[in-house]
Amino acid sequence: MHVFPDIPMANKTKFYRYVALLSHLALLLWVANWQLLVTKEHAYSVPFVVLIYLMPLLLPLHGILRGKAYTHAWANFFILFYFLHSITVLYAVPAERVYAAVELVLAVAMFTGCCVFARLRGRECGLGIGKLKDEMEREKQHFEQR
Repeated sequence: MHVFPDIPMANKTKFYRYVALLSHLALLLWVANWQLLVTKEHAYSVPFVVLIYLMPLLLPLHGILRGKAYTHAWANFFILFYFLHSITVLYAVPAERVYAAVELVLAVAMFTGCCVFARLRGRECGLGIGKLKDEMEREKQHFEQR
């Protein structure tokens, strides 16, 4: 179910949609497994882990499952947290470098999938912004008509 069901989706667009979707689900499962089951050193409470580590991934889940380009675009803001978290753990916690490396790969895959899907799908649906010189020319004509 897509926002524009009557507009066909190109194979390249579908590929990046599935990259974003699969990496999102994998990141959700990976972070939950890592923070709730594997790591016992810092022993965060379950509500804390759910709120800080899992909730940001759950918020865009519905829109990503439905293939909404706008949701894919804004979900990237949440992915930056996981990117920074993985880089920090890679540097600061030698015992958890493998877990952080997997998180980094999944975060980069999701970021890439979401960016490219949102861009391609937006163009397919006619929602893209034109070239800057064309936009400036339209604005100039609009204000000169007044």
